[in-house]
Amino acid sequence: MHAIRLHAFGPAENLTHEKTEDPEPGPGQVRIAVEAAGVHLLDTALRTGMQGPLPRLPDLPTIPGREVAGTVDALGAGTDPAWLGRKVVAHLGFAPGGYAELAVTDAARLHEIPPNLDAAQAVAMIGTGRTTVGILNFTETTPETVAIVPAAAGGIGTLLVQYVKHAGGTVIGLAGGPAKAARVAANGADLALDYKDADWPARAREYLDAHGLHATVLYDGVGGPAATAALDLLGPGGHHVIFGWSDQGIGDTGGPQLLDETERARRGIVQEEVLGPAMMRKAGGGDNPVRTLELAALDLAGRGILTPAVHRFPLADAAAAHHALETRGTTGKVVLEP
Repeated sequence: MHAIRLHAFGPAENLTHEKTEDPEPGPGQVRIAVEAAGVHLLDTALRTGMQGPLPRLPDLPTIPGREVAGTVDALGAGTDPAWLGRKVVAHLGFAPGGYAELAVTDAARLHEIPPNLDAAQAVAMIGTGRTTVGILNFTETTPETVAIVPAAAGGIGTLLVQYVKHAGGTVIGLAGGPAKAARVAANGADLALDYKDADWPARAREYLDAHGLHATVLYDGVGGPAATAALDLLGPGGHHVIFGWSDQGIGDTGGPQLLDETERARRGIVQEEVLGPAMMRKAGGGDNPVRTLELAALDLAGRGILTPAVHRFPLADAAAAHHALETRGTTGKVVLEP
C-alpha cells in the first residue's frame, strides 16, 4: 500500500508519500480500505515532536492519523463476519496509522456510515462532530439562544452554527477574511463578520441592539482579541463555553480569555473550559463516553441536522494539508483521500 510516513519530527515537508507493507488485522480487528483520513491540529503538533495530550510520542517512523473511513476488506480471528464489506468509520484512539490506503483497528471502534454521508463527511463527524456534540452538552439550545461563534468557518464552528439555527436561535458568526465570512453567511448565520475588520464589534452591537437582543452564549475555541471583544457582547447571565484558544498557537503556554472574578459575578457570566474530563463526564455513556458522543454526532448527521464542511486533499499532499491547517488556509475538516 501507499502511506504517509514520518521519519523525523519537524516541518510538514517531513511527511513523505511512500510504499510500505500492508497491515494485517489481529484478533478482534478489521482492516479498512481507506477512502478518507482525518487531519487534526493535534497531528501537526505531534509531527513537530510535541506530545500534547497523548501518553507518549509515536515511535519513528510512523504513519500519522487517527480517524479513517472506508470499506472493511479483511477480518482478524474472531471478528464478526458481518463487518466484511461494510462502509465504516472509526477513530483509532491513541494508535496512529490513518494516513494510508489501508488501516487496522478494533472492531469495537467501528460505526457504520449513515447512507447520506460520504467517507470524508463521516470522518468529520467522528472527530470534529463528536467534539461539537460534547460542547453543545454544556448549554441548552433554544429559540432564545443568541450565540457568538468565532472561527465559524472552521469544522466545529460550522456545526455549531447549524445546530443553533436548527433550534431556531440566532447566530453571529466570525471568520477571518471576506471569503470565509461569506461561507459563514451561506451556512445560515444571521450575521457573518470578518474579525479582521476593526469595526466588527460595533457592527455586532448594532445588530443586537436593532433586534432587541443580547448574546447568551459565546462558543470560544479561539481566545485572543476576538474572544476579548466578544465577551463585551455577552449579556447578563451569559455563558462563555471555552474549548480552546487557537489564536495563541499550538504549544502556547497561555490560556483562554477570562473575565476577572468580580466582573463575572457582576454580570452573572458563567465561564468554563469544557474539553477533557469535563466533557466526558457531561457526555454520560458509562465506561465509553467517547462512543456516546460519536453515536450522537453520526445520528445528527444521518438525520440531516448537521452537515460537516470538508476540505479535501489527496493523500500524497499530506504536507500541503498540514501547512494549510497551520496557516489557517482551510475551511472545515481537513481530510486526506487516497
